[in-house]
Amino acid sequence: MKIIINTNSSLAIYEQIVSQLKNAIFNQELMPGEALPSIRVLAAKLEVSVITTKRAYEELEKENLIRPVPGKGFYVCDANTNYLKEKQYVMLEHKMMELLEECKRAGMKKQDILIMAEELLNE
Repeated sequence: MKIIINTNSSLAIYEQIVSQLKNAIFNQELMPGEALPSIRVLAAKLEVSVITTKRAYEELEKENLIRPVPGKGFYVCDANTNYLKEKQYVMLEHKMMELLEECKRAGMKKQDILIMAEELLNE
């Protein structure tokens, strides 16, 4: 599992980590019971603050996607894939709304947007 940090993203670094780990769990790149890198190891690998990775792990723990095992680290929980899928759809819906607003500001009409989307989907 590779995490890529985009410094130009509007998402905070911890949110990028959370999002990519959620996707890895949803896509079964990370399996239930699988160990995650320690907070310090992940921070060093990504060249980010330990506080940043700690916050990402805390967010994932709040959503019951990972669990801490004292003295051993963090492990992937049995994920509710329906929950993850719904969360992913909500996130995509927000991104799509932002993109559609940009299209409207650029003067695109509904038909122009639909044609563009159709062409991109056919690639």
